[in-house]
Amino acid sequence: MIYIIRHGETRKNKEKLLQGRSNDPLNEAGVRQAEEAREFFKDRGVHFAKVFSSPLVRAVRTAEIIAGDAAQIRMDERLLEMDYGPYEGTSLEPPAPEVLYFFMDFINHPAPEGMESLESVTGRLGEFLEEIREEAAGEGDILISTHAIAMKGALEYLTPESGGAYWSKYIGNCGIYQIGMKDGKYEVPFEIRA
Repeated sequence: MIYIIRHGETRKNKEKLLQGRSNDPLNEAGVRQAEEAREFFKDRGVHFAKVFSSPLVRAVRTAEIIAGDAAQIRMDERLLEMDYGPYEGTSLEPPAPEVLYFFMDFINHPAPEGMESLESVTGRLGEFLEEIREEAAGEGDILISTHAIAMKGALEYLTPESGGAYWSKYIGNCGIYQIGMKDGKYEVPFEIRA
């Protein structure tokens, strides 16, 4: 089974800033969220044989807290958050008009110039998922620690029939989706912790 999680809260999350590739650490609330996620998995008897993470410190720390010494963390740049380009660090209250336009309809409004496209996010997450397919079909549970938009890209890749529905879905800090495997194929992911 694969469990994909969004990292815990950071200062920029709390301040409602576009964080993207910024390398802010977890704040106190983010550490608590990761600890609660660890207990969530422990209560369900989930033990991770493999752990993958975005190389950004907030995702790595989330994975460390959850998995402990159970497995070595393998970092992969394809798990990075969307590159917000010139909008990195800008406020979401309110966002720049072109960012707001994009957020209003992710499917029909392209990302503003300088920002990574959603197709790119979906493509790199899909490439990652295809690369680990054999490992995912093997024994043991897998943890993937990543970011909100990157996570949505993975969910979109796995469910192309969603028609882009995941782009506008809110995924909170340490929100978790479960992805099963059957006959070497990924099953439809579902949210197990908001």
